Amino acid sequence: MSKIKDAADTAWAAVRTGKFWKELIIMTVGMAIAALAVNYFLVPSKLIVGSISGLSIVISGIFDIFGMTVKVSTVIVIINAILLILAYLLIDREFGIKTVYTALILGPLMDLWEKVLPASELITDGTSVMGDIWLDLCCFVLLLSASQAILFHINASTGGLDILAKIVNKYLHFDIGASISVAGAIICCTAFAINPFRMVVVGLIGTWINGIVVDYFTASINKRKRVCIISSSHEILRKYIIEELDRGCSLYHVTGGYSGKENIEIQSLLTQDEFSRLMDFMKKNDIHGFITAGNVSEIYGLWNKHKRGPIG
Repeated sequence: MSKIKDAADTAWAAVRTGKFWKELIIMTVGMAIAALAVNYFLVPSKLIVGSISGLSIVISGIFDIFGMTVKVSTVIVIINAILLILAYLLIDREFGIKTVYTALILGPLMDLWEKVLPASELITDGTSVMGDIWLDLCCFVLLLSASQAILFHINASTGGLDILAKIVNKYLHFDIGASISVAGAIICCTAFAINPFRMVVVGLIGTWINGIVVDYFTASINKRKRVCIISSSHEILRKYIIEELDRGCSLYHVTGGYSGKENIEIQSLLTQDEFSRLMDFMKKNDIHGFITAGNVSEIYGLWNKHKRGPIG
């Protein structure tokens, strides 16, 4: 009983934080985007892009062949319920709990979009919203990839295929985009049950593009600047980074290969805005130095956007 009470107390404490409500809103918006993509671009065109939504369309289509009607949104909920158990057991509790929420609201959000604006009212040629299979594919991939990147950023997912991709990413250390492409390609092949060869090929291409775009969006969201500065005013810069930017930094003793002079290199990971502020500070205070800055898309350990954390 004490363990249950402790878990309940921990959950209640989390609910009372601003971070919980902020992430809840982000997850809801992200899933609303995903539901829009599936409802208006995937389902009407019967595109089977490598996703649980695509697999659900196949299963729903098979039921139709046998004269049984099963809604795509219903199949999505059932498959996600199974995969959520895997997420909780194989990834981590936070990811599993968040994905429970996102996965379970995908079906209802699709139904909500359909009530607000039925897809049938947007279809002009009888087959798809955009009137061209490739335009439908592009719209779907862009919207879904944006949704996936947003959710991965807060350690959540859209459920379904993302769970499988996250498992592959965690245990085999593939890029998240590559994980999505591999798992999605397998699902795409199930489309042979209801779609002609041409449509399956389109789905495979869409799955490959989806992996690339997810990696691009993820890198863009997580992008940070690794800044290295060699300057005689390193102590002033150190104080500014710590006290004003609220970031950590590392100091290294370096020796000039040409001059042979000893100096200090200061290194820090900053957001783009913080990097701009640092450059403005150096310009206003006439601080000179040798500066290099490169983009970093993945950071592990102590660094995050709320607390200081050394990188060395």
